[in-house]
Amino acid sequence: MTKPTPPKETVNEEVQWDKTKIIVSKTDVFGTILYTNDVFCEACEYDKLELIGEPHNVIRHPDMPKIAFKALWEALKKGNNYHAIIKNRTKTGKYYWVITDFTIDKNSTGEITGYTGRRKAVPDGVVKKIKPLYETLLQIEKLKGEKASELYFHAYLNEEIGMSYDDFVVNLFEKEVALNEQQQENTSKNENNTLKKKLEWFFFSKYE
Repeated sequence: MTKPTPPKETVNEEVQWDKTKIIVSKTDVFGTILYTNDVFCEACEYDKLELIGEPHNVIRHPDMPKIAFKALWEALKKGNNYHAIIKNRTKTGKYYWVITDFTIDKNSTGEITGYTGRRKAVPDGVVKKIKPLYETLLQIEKLKGEKASELYFHAYLNEEIGMSYDDFVVNLFEKEVALNEQQQENTSKNENNTLKKKLEWFFFSKYE
């Protein structure tokens, strides 16, 4: 089996991929990759033969705090759907940010057999809001340990956010997407008004 070659270094550069598409992967209950779509391969720069049969953390970025993944797996093992904003690392050491919607795969008897993750690109505004939290959690983890990072994470959600991480992520993403759509709509209206004025000048000014 072709083994993935880990990046020799981390590069502070975002990888180029089609952000209009959805990244899809399936894993077993242990997080072993069973399936990836072509968009997944495009974003992470690995081919399918390198990914199939490997642990999903092959694309984990060192900037991600461990508590983010611990909370994720705890929810999935309980059979709960889960959303997360994650920074991944590509084969060449670059990065890409996504919001992931995890669903639970079950057999005919209701037993959990694996998980399906569908990922979308996130607006820059989401990254700007979540990145400071992740940096703080990572610093605490390195200086005080994973438990201290976990305690701060839960305290932050309770005291400053007032909702679960899952709700926080969905709320943050939806607000930012709505804001971007409104800005694009306003830009489009301004451009149309400018074009209209130019057309009016072209067609009518010479007759004045």
